[in-house]
Amino acid sequence: MPPRSINIYAAKTHLSKLVDQAAAGEDVLISRAGKPVARLTRLQEAKRTVRFGLLKGAVKVARDFDAPLPPDLQALFEGR
Repeated sequence: MPPRSINIYAAKTHLSKLVDQAAAGEDVLISRAGKPVARLTRLQEAKRTVRFGLLKGAVKVARDFDAPLPPDLQALFEGR
């Protein structure tokens, strides 16, 4: 099915309705003086691929990363 064609004045007047139609999957050609100048179409959502283990071996976590802070540093955080 060919895209629907509409002149630019009508497109300005009915833009909200045309956007709804495009979102539903219908392409709309916008014409000026009978010649197509733009196409209103639905955007495709970007497909996001997840690759697990991408940083495996690149990040090192110290064995004591969750150890308590030294008392003098803890006192600074607590405002003592």
